[in-house]
Amino acid sequence: MKAAVCYEFGKPLVVEEIEIDPPKAGEIKVKVAACSICHSDVHLIRGDWGNEPPLVAGHEAAGVIEEIGPGVSRLRPGDHVVVTLIRSCGSCYFCTIGRPFNCEANFPLQTESRLRNQEGVSLAHGIKTAAFAEFCIVDQSQAVKVPEDLSLECASLLACGVITGLGSVTNTARVEARSRVAVIGAGGVGVNAVQGAALSGASMVVAVDLRDDKLEAARLFGATHTINAKSDDVVAAVKALTDGRGVDYAFATVGSPAAISQAIEMVHIGGATVIVGMPSLNDALFSVDAHHLTYGRRILGSNMGSTRLLVDVPRLVDLYREGRLKLDELISGRYPLEQINEAIESMESGEALRNVIVFE
Repeated sequence: MKAAVCYEFGKPLVVEEIEIDPPKAGEIKVKVAACSICHSDVHLIRGDWGNEPPLVAGHEAAGVIEEIGPGVSRLRPGDHVVVTLIRSCGSCYFCTIGRPFNCEANFPLQTESRLRNQEGVSLAHGIKTAAFAEFCIVDQSQAVKVPEDLSLECASLLACGVITGLGSVTNTARVEARSRVAVIGAGGVGVNAVQGAALSGASMVVAVDLRDDKLEAARLFGATHTINAKSDDVVAAVKALTDGRGVDYAFATVGSPAAISQAIEMVHIGGATVIVGMPSLNDALFSVDAHHLTYGRRILGSNMGSTRLLVDVPRLVDLYREGRLKLDELISGRYPLEQINEAIESMESGEALRNVIVFE
């Protein structure tokens, strides 16, 4: 099968033929139909997270199950599935209290690979998925069955960007109707936080970004106001929109300590800042005035939108089919695997919400 392999950080991915082993106990083999490109993949192949190459990235995928390993009971060959990075055992402490996204179990795929190149070199499963490939092997808990008439390109978006952004609003923060919300960053995750706020009934949704085209897109997804951070003092502009008070919720969807600090400053007494974006390991620290918090403000971390896959993905599919959730509008471009480096370059430039690698 073909896959895009990262052999050296910061260098173009190499598309080549690799070998894939059969799935083992509890695992499934998925024929990938589409895999969206997320900023986390870019962090990974740029070496920001401390992993070691060679590896296959890609974690926002959808496809059709080709083969199942022993002990797989919930899924069958031929099922159309969303494939995510969220693994859960169902029996650890966090799984039993309803937080499968924080599962603490160890899985064989954490230390073993099912992938190797033509020289026999083992390839790591990047971000637990390795879906920049024609097939991927994942634990059965990472897949959710979806209707066969749902576009697999749209389904791939539900694997990370949508559940992370929208879930940070609806699951982590549980934004109430009539709330005032600000979202810093109007990329693929940010616009989903915007539409999550709109779906929650927020009375004001302020989108902040450096690019006017991203701000225009945020309007499409439900933003009521936009602020260009290049030309405006973001905190002052948000407070001006809210009679000097600030917003109830501020979501930092970009992995930037500066954005997090801005989000903290624009939240009023009793409000919450939600950290959604993942910074690099070398640029992850920010400071906060403790007095800012003692007046009742909160800082929340959101991991994958606090998503419970078997609950949230079907709900989002229903919203999409009802015309209430935008998915098609997220796709900026479609690329074959052979053009993955061009797709990544386009995404890094900031011009794309989501570029999707499609497989015939």
